[in-house]
Amino acid sequence: MSNLNRSAVLWSSGFLLLILATMLFATRSTLAATDSSASATPDKSFPPTATGTGYVGDDACRICHQDKTISYHQTAHFITSQAPTKDTILGKFIPGANVLKTADTNLVFEMQSLDAGYFQKAVRMVSPTRVGHRSERFDIVLGSGRKGQTYGFWKTNLLCQLPVSYWTEIDEWVNSPGYRDGVAVFERPITPRCLECHATTFVSQTPPTNRYDTASLVLGMTCEKCHGSGREHVAKFRSAFPPKPPADTAIINPSKLSRERQIDTCALCHGGGGEPITPSLSFVPGDVLTNHLIFPERAADARVDVHGSQVVLMEKSRCFRSTKTMTCVTCHDVHKAQRDIAAFAAKCLACHKVESCGVFAKRGHEIDQQCVTCHMPLQETSLIISSVHGTKVQPKVRNHQIAIYPEVQLPK
Repeated sequence: MSNLNRSAVLWSSGFLLLILATMLFATRSTLAATDSSASATPDKSFPPTATGTGYVGDDACRICHQDKTISYHQTAHFITSQAPTKDTILGKFIPGANVLKTADTNLVFEMQSLDAGYFQKAVRMVSPTRVGHRSERFDIVLGSGRKGQTYGFWKTNLLCQLPVSYWTEIDEWVNSPGYRDGVAVFERPITPRCLECHATTFVSQTPPTNRYDTASLVLGMTCEKCHGSGREHVAKFRSAFPPKPPADTAIINPSKLSRERQIDTCALCHGGGGEPITPSLSFVPGDVLTNHLIFPERAADARVDVHGSQVVLMEKSRCFRSTKTMTCVTCHDVHKAQRDIAAFAAKCLACHKVESCGVFAKRGHEIDQQCVTCHMPLQETSLIISSVHGTKVQPKVRNHQIAIYPEVQLPK
């Protein structure tokens, strides 16, 4: 199967992959008449190093690769899942800003910061004299916050998604996408396919699909997610006779992989959801991705939603099809946080002359740093629909099909 046949179902930088993948498993729950926040929960102190076979953790990488490790830890990939703190949870807990109203006027959600931790509490007026409520702890923050965040909680060793998420653009708590507005659901499972793109490693204990060894979960994408387990590599370079090039360094360097395998490494999480045919975490950079995930066939002219299919859209671009060398890292340095569209424009102008742009005659060099604005525009996704205080909202995601969009106008 070619790379062009990947499907669009997951999120480019964080929390929406989880939301879409788990929509298939959504179930309804009835609010309890008593608060369940005191129910038994496991220890939330996750180990600082990975527990996967051969994993050593980023502290071991930092010894020899300090600059890259420090800069990488500022990226969205590294913070795509985190432990809950006042700094990692971006939504507000202050009175007035900690409430999400719903389409059901008898149901509201309250976000609470307590000595015992951070909680989402659903409060429903069951009758004029009776109030039902259920409260669950923020146990995991999912999503870097560039677009938003969603949250998970442990129900013993079952990992579930909380019903309220956070939307960065509007700085508001929102109904988690995929949840029906006006319903309090606390039972949606967070599956291994979700965690595969939000965590470095974990031990699944299925069934059911969301049962895990809680101590095994290593949050965020650490170095070994893309470079593979580092134990043998570290041992070699700490030995009395470390290897010298071109000796085997016992680590995966994605830049040394073929174009197809480089792209597969990114497409695991940026090429569409895919249907797993091997257990999650089976894929290792350098593998053929379609040996692990099945992507449905799509017509060449089929519309691809901007959400979560960056690889599919890139591969539809003339820029990609006209060269044998372009990959994701042609424009992206995965070791650095990249937010400046002017820097991306410089990548475009390495191959294209700004004078060739049809807008240049009118706007001149004013457009030098605006390539991405017009040729990779922010567009609404139809796959992610949420609500805030009863009003529907949809995020905008940058289209990774590099093309001419006549309907897009450069701001004046």
